[in-house]
Amino acid sequence: MVVWDSAEQRARSSFSHPWLVDVLSALDTWLRRRQAVFEYTRNPTCVFRLDIHHSTRSLVLRDGTRVDPGRRIARLHYWNEQIPAMPSDGPTFAWARQMQRAIAISLRELASYLASRPDLDDIAVICGDVPSGTKEQSAQLARIMAYYGFEARIEPERLPLRERLHRFGENILISLIVLAHNAGALRPDTLKRVRVPIYLSRRVMERKFGCLAGSSSGA
Repeated sequence: MVVWDSAEQRARSSFSHPWLVDVLSALDTWLRRRQAVFEYTRNPTCVFRLDIHHSTRSLVLRDGTRVDPGRRIARLHYWNEQIPAMPSDGPTFAWARQMQRAIAISLRELASYLASRPDLDDIAVICGDVPSGTKEQSAQLARIMAYYGFEARIEPERLPLRERLHRFGENILISLIVLAHNAGALRPDTLKRVRVPIYLSRRVMERKFGCLAGSSSGA
């Protein structure tokens, strides 16, 4: 039997569909275990989790960092429970500022984590797939993530059937998460979301968010 304290009760009562939150939480836990996704910090502001994966493609980033197929990379996943709740009428300036701060803190924590793990010294690139509603929004999102040093790579117009089915399944899960937590924020285009693959050189991340960068900026 689960006993909720008053804070948890208030948070739970704010959900649109508390029972669906429980189901999705169990599913999310199973998926994370299956993909070996883990939390790299206990900072309550962090909005990312992490897994160590092997690259399936060759790429060269703007700073000269090269990744070949089979080389280990760090993949970011949204930490759904810690993402600032979006207002039901859409993103506001205050929400955007809160999210920007959370991303910066998350990358600072990641730089610190990787620096503390000699067994991950070979990790040269951090990547992620960011869902976006339309191609126009994808371009805007790419510009936003460039502020943090990420580089967006445009995917082919026609993805393989297996990948399209996988993306559609992810979009269904995203829609259910939004429905469960804040039904008013659910948008008609949620099932049609595209992905923006983003890549961040570890050297760039350390320069922008490493310990020396944090101390020099007074953070």
